[in-house]
Amino acid sequence: MAKLYLYRDKLRHNFQFLQKKFKAHNIEWAVVTKLLCGNKEYLKEVLDLHPKQVCDSRIHNLKVIKDINPDIETVYIKPPAQSVIKNLVKYADISFNTEYETIKRISEEALSQNKTHKIIVMIELGDLREGILGDDLVEFYSKIFNLNGIEVIGLGANLNCLHGVMPSVDKLLQLCMYKTILELKFKKKLTYVSGGTTVTLPLLLTSKDFPLEVNHFRVGEALFFGADLFTEKTIKGMYPFTFELEAQVIEVSEKPAEPFGEMKANPMGIKYKKQTSTRKKICHRAILDIGILDVQTQFLIPKNKKIKFIGASSDMIVVDITDSKHKYPIGSTMKFQLKYMGALSLLNSRYIDKEVL
Repeated sequence: MAKLYLYRDKLRHNFQFLQKKFKAHNIEWAVVTKLLCGNKEYLKEVLDLHPKQVCDSRIHNLKVIKDINPDIETVYIKPPAQSVIKNLVKYADISFNTEYETIKRISEEALSQNKTHKIIVMIELGDLREGILGDDLVEFYSKIFNLNGIEVIGLGANLNCLHGVMPSVDKLLQLCMYKTILELKFKKKLTYVSGGTTVTLPLLLTSKDFPLEVNHFRVGEALFFGADLFTEKTIKGMYPFTFELEAQVIEVSEKPAEPFGEMKANPMGIKYKKQTSTRKKICHRAILDIGILDVQTQFLIPKNKKIKFIGASSDMIVVDITDSKHKYPIGSTMKFQLKYMGALSLLNSRYIDKEVL
């Protein structure tokens, strides 16, 4: 069976790197754990690092986090569905919100559970996912200002996740301006301007004009992959890969390089295109015990650079090992580093063993 490994030393190094950088800028930050898909062993590794807050987008995962450490502050980082509000209040201390009716329901549920639920109001800054338009913010805030059972503790924004709109100093200053407007009008202090995510991190590390009022970050991808989403490289001083996939070889053979017979689309709807005549007629192939049910090949990076992907079906990946000096006998393993979406797929698959090294 294929295995996914999490390297503890690399994870801790990246956490300490981020901790030092944020402390130098007087910024609080939360670890985003949605990538881990509620895996208890991996969540324990994160919680052992003693983050101040943990963010997730699934109530089930927040429950697992609270089971491990009931005292950790948890944040639900998408506008809640009506059906989850009871458990939201039970397992999340803070949530991101954009709808009055939802906040009103949270208020009622918090009162019934004898709790005060904290809220961060999300503002639209151009990526057009969740968020209130700035022109509507004062009216929106006036409606939720006096609701019982809740406390609005700040404003937040999300960028890059839907349309790829990148953050800028100007966009962050706009978010800070909204905080100032609300505080002046309602004479109420807001604790957080949560304008930072992995995609914003390079601005913090390189820009002298980064707004001081942005005092809260939510970081997942940079923690696990050291990702600089501006340059698409690794942030200097961080590890790029805290995860590694190991897949077992289940067949090795020499076969024709081109399929033969009448051709139609495969089950994924892909029709094979004949390769150029320069391709070798015979191909040395290996089949791995993992398929697109678990991960798509575009999110895998072979550690052996001579390996090339030929294709994949639901439960098997076929690779070309013709140019590889390393031989792969039956039962041997191939190792792959992972892009973010590859790790997410594998962590969400119950067919993949997970282990900490």
